[in-house]
Amino acid sequence: MDTKLKVLIHGTGFAGQGHADAFRSAGAEVVGIVGRTPSVLAEVAAKMEIPYSSTDWQAALQTCKPDIVSIATPGGAHYEPIKQAIEFGCHVFSDKPLTASGETSAELYQLAKQKGVKTAFAASFRYMAHILHAKQLVASGAIGEPVEVECISHFNLERDIPFGWSHRKEDGGGRLNNNFTHMISIVTSVIGEKILAIAGDVRDDLGKAPIVEGVHNFKTRRDFIPKDLNDPALEWGESNVEWSYTVLAKLESPFASKPVSALFKHGGLTPKFDENHIVFYGTKGAIFIKGHYGMGPLYFWDKNETWQELPIPQEIAEDLPNITGDTERNWHFLAREFVKDIRGEAFTPYPSFKEGSQYQQLIDLIRNNNNWTDVSHLQ
Repeated sequence: MDTKLKVLIHGTGFAGQGHADAFRSAGAEVVGIVGRTPSVLAEVAAKMEIPYSSTDWQAALQTCKPDIVSIATPGGAHYEPIKQAIEFGCHVFSDKPLTASGETSAELYQLAKQKGVKTAFAASFRYMAHILHAKQLVASGAIGEPVEVECISHFNLERDIPFGWSHRKEDGGGRLNNNFTHMISIVTSVIGEKILAIAGDVRDDLGKAPIVEGVHNFKTRRDFIPKDLNDPALEWGESNVEWSYTVLAKLESPFASKPVSALFKHGGLTPKFDENHIVFYGTKGAIFIKGHYGMGPLYFWDKNETWQELPIPQEIAEDLPNITGDTERNWHFLAREFVKDIRGEAFTPYPSFKEGSQYQQLIDLIRNNNNWTDVSHLQ
């Protein structure tokens, strides 16, 4: 395949612009962009030198005839554009969550399989350097058989971030959609992709958020927090989704004879006292990575029963895109491998709609919150 693959972007915010940069870096041609707000759309298309822009997704598909579409809008707006793109015969790269429900995510996964198009799902923090290193260490037997994983994070997010999609279940909001999707992808990439069992609890400890106009970029939403939160004229929107979660999972691992236990504990609004972290425990050692998404550094508990900081192996460092920003670099990594696959070249396996569909069905189960046994009657 000698001609450049053509990419159409859906979304003009941080993710849309990041996806466009990632595909250009991968050697594809960004031929168009679709957005909701004409003024923002025109500004972004001009800034990024994208030749075609439209507020009409179907018209853009017909006009641009893309090989790949990149979906970079909030999760609640994914279903129809993805379905239309698949039916049009496009390969699809989608940010998380895949859709707002397990049912619609499963439908899109099956439709993509039937149409024979390739899909990529951007639960892409599995490409952090220290996560790739941990994967290498576990596969080499450095910690023996893995037995347990612990993922702990507290974000202390501002409670008064303007009301928007992140507050609404139907729009793809919630910490499960926007944090757990990355965490489960990280853990399965290291331990093994087969999830055997799941249980969880969620909590909405936010309640409400101020309604503010003008927020178009998720990364700059903090800039719109009202200065006077006691203003009687201020309107408030009600959150209907979780801001904290606790999930337990059992994973099958090719490196272990028994299922591996995994704990995912996340508080979106609560402060951390010590480092957020990810730990992989084994029968002969352990790997501790600082940072909620494995930012590092990485420490290895060895046979001498001491923690030693390990540097990133040179081959991993050299394979990472030379991009500032963890989110952006991970998009570049995933887009690069996706393009290689489409072009028929050797590629590193990546998460697809199979994982996106599975994760969304898991999230539905966790949100049902029916894992409790009533013991109030016990004496």
